[in-house]
Amino acid sequence: MPPDPKQYRAALSRWDNEGGNPELPWSNAALDAAEFPLATALSQAELIRLRVRVIALENLVIGLLAQAPHEQGERVRRMADYIAPREGYTPHPLTTQAGAQMVHLADRAGHFRSNPPPI
Repeated sequence: MPPDPKQYRAALSRWDNEGGNPELPWSNAALDAAEFPLATALSQAELIRLRVRVIALENLVIGLLAQAPHEQGERVRRMADYIAPREGYTPHPLTTQAGAQMVHLADRAGHFRSNPPPI
């Protein structure tokens, strides 16, 4: 059953503003109006919180991929190939690393699969 477009938009809007948390110091309006200084350095505490969130998200993705059909892992690998640098363009290290990380997450999920991929 496809997702309800209204629910989908509502979920994405919550994602954009951290679930509507009023205590956060930014909003989409502030970002759109360039009121938020984009080049500010993160504090050590912010970096630690960001690392914790990334680790949690990586493990969440691994758990979801481990329960997903084999085709989903293959789709992740194809997406990773898609974000690889294009012919004629200078490879950007972050793009290359992002694609490699996607494949790595798909591989790690394979270790937790209860149903092995078809041969």
